[in-house]
Amino acid sequence: MRPSEQMRDLGVVQRGAPVLAERARVFDLPTEREAAEQAIERLFSSMERIGQVHPFAKGMGIAAPQIGIGRAAAVVQPHAPEAPAIVLLNPRITDRSSEEDEQYEGCLSFFDVRGMVPRPLWITVETTTLEGRLVSTTYERGLARLVHHEIDHLDGLLYTAQMRTGVAPIPVEEYRQTGQAWAYEQ
Repeated sequence: MRPSEQMRDLGVVQRGAPVLAERARVFDLPTEREAAEQAIERLFSSMERIGQVHPFAKGMGIAAPQIGIGRAAAVVQPHAPEAPAIVLLNPRITDRSSEEDEQYEGCLSFFDVRGMVPRPLWITVETTTLEGRLVSTTYERGLARLVHHEIDHLDGLLYTAQMRTGVAPIPVEEYRQTGQAWAYEQ
């Protein structure tokens, strides 16, 4: 079974589905708190199912559109298992490093390939709490990459939209970094 078929069977919407190309609708919080909580619960449930089938050495994330919900919610689990998951509601990047690095990324919505994606070394993200407060957090390196990837999903973009012109994803069989964390210079 191909990796993308495995993800589809686990409930992950696959590339080509309209929901992946649309900008997700923001939550009006706290008014839509119950809807936001339900989306988050479904995201965690999906992440748990996927994690039982596939290990993620770099951490993992999933956005609501990937499970067929066109709303601005995503969950990121850092690669350190003891680190708490990050819940992103109505996330918006407000600042970013001008310095970038380029590393391979994969996507649950087309898991048969990996692509080299340039990303800022840090991003500052504003999110909304369930109570309706705005919170700003800065993420660095691998965590910035994971969070940025999920925010792209909420903007209707796949990582291929961020790849350099002329660079194509490679089949997962050619990808040699499975099971390793992203490498950064100190």
